[in-house]
Amino acid sequence: MQNIQLHIDSDGVAIASIDVAGRTMNVFTPELTADLAHLVAKVKADDNIRGVVICSNKDNAFIAGADLMDFVQSYDKGLSNRECAELVEPASEALRALEQLGKPVAVAINGLALGGGFELCLACHYRVLVKHPKAVVGLPEVTIGLLPGGGGTQRLPRLIGIPKALPLLLSGKHVSGDEALALGMVDALADADQVVEVARQWVLNNPEWHVPWDQRGFKVPGGVGAMAGHSMDSFGIGIAKLRGQTQDNYPAPIAIMKAVYEGTMVPLDRALKIERGYFGQLLGGPVARNLMRTMFVNRGAARKLENRPAHIAKHPVQKLGVLGAGMMGAGIAQVSAQASIDVVMLDTTSEQAAAGKENISKSLSHAVQKGRIDQASVDALLARIHTTADFADLAGCDFVVEAVFEDRGVKAEAYKNTLEGLGKQVEGFVMASNTSTLPVSSLAEGWATPEEFIGVHFFSPVDRMPIVEIIRGAKTSDHALARAMDFVAQLRKIPIVVNDSPGFYTSRIFCAYIDEGMAMLHEGVMPAVIENAGKQAGFATPPLAVTDEVSLDLQQRVINQSAADGLDDKFLRLHAVPVVEKMNALGRLGRKTGGGFYQFEPGQPKRLWPGLAEHFVATPQQPPLADVKNRLLYIQALESARCVEEGVVIASADGDLGSILALGYPTWTGGTLSFIETVGPAAFVAECDRLADLYGERFRPSAWLRERATERSVFY
Repeated sequence: MQNIQLHIDSDGVAIASIDVAGRTMNVFTPELTADLAHLVAKVKADDNIRGVVICSNKDNAFIAGADLMDFVQSYDKGLSNRECAELVEPASEALRALEQLGKPVAVAINGLALGGGFELCLACHYRVLVKHPKAVVGLPEVTIGLLPGGGGTQRLPRLIGIPKALPLLLSGKHVSGDEALALGMVDALADADQVVEVARQWVLNNPEWHVPWDQRGFKVPGGVGAMAGHSMDSFGIGIAKLRGQTQDNYPAPIAIMKAVYEGTMVPLDRALKIERGYFGQLLGGPVARNLMRTMFVNRGAARKLENRPAHIAKHPVQKLGVLGAGMMGAGIAQVSAQASIDVVMLDTTSEQAAAGKENISKSLSHAVQKGRIDQASVDALLARIHTTADFADLAGCDFVVEAVFEDRGVKAEAYKNTLEGLGKQVEGFVMASNTSTLPVSSLAEGWATPEEFIGVHFFSPVDRMPIVEIIRGAKTSDHALARAMDFVAQLRKIPIVVNDSPGFYTSRIFCAYIDEGMAMLHEGVMPAVIENAGKQAGFATPPLAVTDEVSLDLQQRVINQSAADGLDDKFLRLHAVPVVEKMNALGRLGRKTGGGFYQFEPGQPKRLWPGLAEHFVATPQQPPLADVKNRLLYIQALESARCVEEGVVIASADGDLGSILALGYPTWTGGTLSFIETVGPAAFVAECDRLADLYGERFRPSAWLRERATERSVFY
C-alpha cells in the first residue's frame, strides 16, 4: 500500500497510518481509496489482527477532504449524472467494507478531518479527536455545491439524529473539539501524545463491536420520516427557509435535505445509493463546477501567486509609506501593521495623520471588546504606525501606497511632494496608487519612474474585504508587478491582476451594475422590484442599496471626471446620469447623509425612501421579473467580456474572482465569465440581443463575442 503504512503491535492491533504520497496534507484520492480496500481485505484475512486504529502520518491534520481536481472538470467533460455518481462509488464501498469489517475499528484524529476525511471517521466505530484549537471536523461539501458522497448524509444522522445533523450538513460548519464531543460527532478527546493510545485501548476493550445501524431494531435518534416530532421543523419549515435563503440558485442544500429524508427511512446500503444519486446530480450540474473552479481552485491559485513574474526574486515590503490618513489610507495602514510591516502614514497636517491613527485605535478597541484580538496585539500594531506630515519621513520606505482623494490634481500634488521630500531618490521604490477609476498610465506620468508605478485598488472596508485589484499601467515593469503581488500576499489578501483602462475591471462592471439599477428606476420600474430582483438573482447587495453605500456624489464626480478626460460615451454612463443628478440635487447622497434611495434612521432597519415614488414615477405595466434579474446579471457579464476583448482582463480566473469577492456577483454563477459559460455563449448572445432590442444598445454584443459564440469558444 503506497498511501497507508501498516504496523501490527504485540497486542494484535493494526496501526494503519495514512500518508498520501506526494502531498503535504492527506486528501482523499482514488489511490487512497484502493489502499483502504486493500487494508480491509488484509485485516479481515488475518486472524491474528484483533482490530484496527487508523491515524495520520501528517502533522496536525488527518484528511482534508477530497482532491477537487478529481471533480472540477466533470461538468465540462459532459459526464452524465450516473457517471458522476460512479466517481464516488469506490470510496463509498470501501468505507462500507471498513464499517462491516467484523473487527473493531477506531480512528485517532490528530487534526482537521473534513469532507471525505470525516466520512472515513464516521465509517469507523470509535472516534478520538486531539485536543487542539485547529482540530476541527465537519462535512463542508455544501460550500462547493456538492453533498457528502461517502456516506456523510446517512451516517451522521444515524449517529446524532437528524435535528443535530441536518444543520451541520446544510451549513458545512467546521466543528471544534468540545462542541464535536457534545454533539456526539466524536466519542473522546485526548492530548496529542495519547490520541492513538486511547483509540488502541478502545479496540482492545471492544472485541465484539458491531455497527449499531446494522443491528435489528436500530432507530435513528429522534425518529425519521413525516411522523417524526421534528419533521415539520427539519423538513417542512426547513425547506421554506432554504428556498428563501438560496432563492433556488443553489441546488445542493435541497439535495442534502432530500438525501437525509429519503435515506434515513431505508437500510444503509440502499441509503448510500440514494446519496450517490443526488451527488451525481449535483456534480453533473454547472453550479458545483462554478463553485469548485472559482471559489476553491482559482482562489487557491491566486493566493499562491501563480501569475507572479517568476524571474523576479521575492521581496516583501519592509517599510510601507501610506499617503492619506482617511478611511482608505487608515485601513491600508491597519492591515499592513497587522501583517508586521512598519508603516509611515502621512497626511496634509500632523493632526490629520494622528486622527487617522486614532480612528484605527477606535476600530480595534471594538474588536478587543468582541474578543477578536487582545489588547497587547493592538498596542504592538499601533506602535508600528508612525504618523507625520513631513514627506521626508518616507525615507527608508521601499513601497508607498497613495490613498488620497480620487482627484487627478490631488494625486499629482502628492507625487510631486513625495519626490521633493525624498530629493527624487526613488530607485527601487515602488509607488502604488489606490485609485478606483483613474487610469494608472496617466497617473504614472507624474512619477519620476513610471515603470515603478502601479495601481493597487483596495476595497472598503479594507480590513474585511479579501481581495485587491492590481492594475498594470502601460509602462509598469515586471518588478513593480511582482512587488505589488508580494505586498498583497503579505496582507493575506487575494490579488487579481488587470491591465489599465478607465475604471479598470472591477469599477467598470460595478458601475454597469448600479447604473442598470438606476436606469430601471428612471424607466419607471418600481424600486422594490429592482431590489428584490437583485436579491433573487443572488447578488450580495441589490443595486440601489449598494449605490447608497458608495454614495451618489462620488458617482457624480466620477462621471464629471470621465467627461473632463474626454472618454468615449460608453464611459460616461449616460443612462444613469438623470438619476445621479436628481439625487444629488435632492441632497440624498446615500448612507453618509442619512438617506439616498433608502432611509437610514437611528435604531430602525433601513427601508426604501417613500419619496422615490414622487420623483421616479412607476409605469403601470411593470417588466417581467426575469427581465429585471437578467438585466442585472447580463450587463455585468457582458462588460466583463468586453474587458477580455480589450485586454483589460488578462486571466479569466481573475475576472471571476474579482466579480464575486470584490463586488458580490452571485457565487452560484462562478463569476461573470463563468456565467457566460453556464448559460452557453450562443444563448448568452441571443439573450443580450433580446435585451438590447427592449432596453438599449448597451446590451448589444460585439462582433468579437458573436464570433466566439459561433465557434463555441469558452473562457477557460
